[in-house]
Amino acid sequence: MSRPWAVILGASSGFGAACGAELARAGFDIFGVHLDRRSTHELVASAKRGIEQAGGRAVFFNVNAASDEARAEVLAEIEKEVTSQKKDTSEKEAAPAVGLLLHSLAFGALKSFASDKPEENLTRAQFEMTLDVMANSLVYWTRDLVMRGLLGQGGRVFAMTSSGSTRVWPSYGAVSAAKAALESHCRQLALELAPRGIAVNAVRAGVTDTPALRKIPGNEKMIELAKGRNPSGRLTTPEDVARLLALLTDPRAAWLTGNTLGVDGGEDIVG
Repeated sequence: MSRPWAVILGASSGFGAACGAELARAGFDIFGVHLDRRSTHELVASAKRGIEQAGGRAVFFNVNAASDEARAEVLAEIEKEVTSQKKDTSEKEAAPAVGLLLHSLAFGALKSFASDKPEENLTRAQFEMTLDVMANSLVYWTRDLVMRGLLGQGGRVFAMTSSGSTRVWPSYGAVSAAKAALESHCRQLALELAPRGIAVNAVRAGVTDTPALRKIPGNEKMIELAKGRNPSGRLTTPEDVARLLALLTDPRAAWLTGNTLGVDGGEDIVG
């Protein structure tokens, strides 16, 4: 039998890269979707190497995951790949080809709602873009995978959220709104996809030193506060999250759905 595939949105760094390698170790091949310029291509190459060294195949697409056209093109290529794979392995009654979707897109506007300086405030376009990329795109990718028959019984959908869904930080307003919406989307998808045997959960990582975190103004202070608050005295790592996701692909975890799972070493319970 061929290996199942995982689709990772935001596969080139941070949580996406770590989960790609860990899921490969757990028996998945990886379709990675990312948007990188030439300056960050080494991150992409490193993510692919991590998957391949863990025994998986890595098929990456450098596109805007929030684009309807790009999503359709990627899904068409995925269908072509899995159809070819089935022919090669003579699988007649194969399970859905995609066993897992991970939404780990971290691209949003980091501006104020109501600064005295107009140039520091979010525009409508920036606000809507942030919500579309970091929240709404989860619904579109999940729905299209299901409708194409690629994701079905036994499937898992995970979306990376943060404590910003309930806490505030300067310039984080649009992202915070997106994270709250993302968690709501996970609950709704869990309800609608339960009859199909698909589990959907949000994953709330603790503060993690990733390229996305480093773009947030004041990230040094955020890191310092998180280390002081976390009972273990350290930050969460992408590998902490990746190991959990790999565990939750076990069929015995199928009843876990509709949750926001804290993966933070207890950071969020400390005031």
